[in-house]
Amino acid sequence: METITLPYWMFAVLVVFAAIMVLDRMILPSMRWYLKRRVNRVIGEINTRLDIEIRPIQFTRRQALIDQLVFDEKVIDAIKLHAEEHNMPHSIAQEKARKYATEIVPAFNAYVYFRIGYWLAKKLARLIYRVRVGFYDKNKISELDANSSVVFVMNHRSNMDYVLVSFLVAEKTTLSYAVGEWARIWPLQMLIKAMGAFFVRRNSGNPLYRKVLERYINLSTRAGVCQAVFLEGGLTKDGALRDPRLGFLDYMLRDYHQHSDKDIVFIPVGINYDRVIEDRSLIRRLDKEAEKRSFLFVIKTTFSFIFKNALLSRKNRWRRFGYASVNFGEPLSAKKYCVEHDVDFSALETEERFVRVEALANSIMNNISQVVPVVPVALMSEILIKNTSEWISELELKSQCSQRIAQLGDAGAPIDISNSTIESVLGSALDAMIGRGLVDEKDNLYRMKESESDILNYYANSIAHWK
Repeated sequence: METITLPYWMFAVLVVFAAIMVLDRMILPSMRWYLKRRVNRVIGEINTRLDIEIRPIQFTRRQALIDQLVFDEKVIDAIKLHAEEHNMPHSIAQEKARKYATEIVPAFNAYVYFRIGYWLAKKLARLIYRVRVGFYDKNKISELDANSSVVFVMNHRSNMDYVLVSFLVAEKTTLSYAVGEWARIWPLQMLIKAMGAFFVRRNSGNPLYRKVLERYINLSTRAGVCQAVFLEGGLTKDGALRDPRLGFLDYMLRDYHQHSDKDIVFIPVGINYDRVIEDRSLIRRLDKEAEKRSFLFVIKTTFSFIFKNALLSRKNRWRRFGYASVNFGEPLSAKKYCVEHDVDFSALETEERFVRVEALANSIMNNISQVVPVVPVALMSEILIKNTSEWISELELKSQCSQRIAQLGDAGAPIDISNSTIESVLGSALDAMIGRGLVDEKDNLYRMKESESDILNYYANSIAHWK
């Protein structure tokens, strides 16, 4: 009997290959079965309590959706045009379209969405803010047709908007967001895609890319996927509401046939904060001469901010950043709008269609402005700006805020500050502003710090549309 001697490296290779075979043939199939069973159990449990069920398209294999996009008739036409314009083979242009589709299409996972994403969003939102929710829809949201395509259309003040609204509507439906390039960071992008979000290249002038994006939005809207759209197209930099961007609305409506397609229902959502985490960064972008911060500086500042607040938490000195308020307004039906305004978006030429889409966008934007919450720091900022050159007592500040609250209430503005709590709420807002160094204090008198006027204007602008 001969003994065969193997080198250690060859023995190690054989062991690795044997382990891979055991994983592939025995362990992984069992794990897939176990995980699939857990996911199906979550889906069954969730669908029984959601007002709007998870749509079948959200369970469709991602690769099948990518193929459906690439072989869409209008995308194929765009591929041919792209190949001709750039003098390239059709196969290369098609591969570009596939790359765009792969980048855009999400990888929704119900287990990740509800067991991880919802938990994280809930914990984070409540850790940072006192969350307040209001409904100004006259009970119409609960009466929506469950088969309609629901689109939550909101103003955009902070990247926390994604977290806040996802957490607040998780008991009603799942949301699919369009997120920008900021979210394409590994491993964050994997979690975001599993949450149902899709990536969008902002201001891309590539016609092929825009066509693939258009067809995906059209596909998901027709399938009834609930979507969340920031109609302003990006974060407000001065705190005021921005003019609406028309791209997403146009993609949803350009092939919309109100007589045969399911209804598209737009729900206006107003968001406001006592403190926007990235307020100084946003205001800095208004200064075109300001030196652009490096990525390293951003990372350093972010970690410094987190570390500082973590220390405060350990010392029991952590205070939440005031109120984060979200209001849901009255739904707007696309079918009803088309009938009332005698418009068929699918039958219009491009120029006229954009005019009609702009009219609808302005109407939705006006509805959003009517439900943007009035928060204490915004009120206090208004009064401090009004008294810029004067020192004013805390009592007078609160008195003027109370008068302003009465005016806003008469105008129909959404204010969730009761008479019994108004003094303590305004006192907390003033303390927070003093703590941030936005207000000068002398002999129990207060005045806006001139060097911080941009910040106070930013918060006052959030309710400036209520004259």
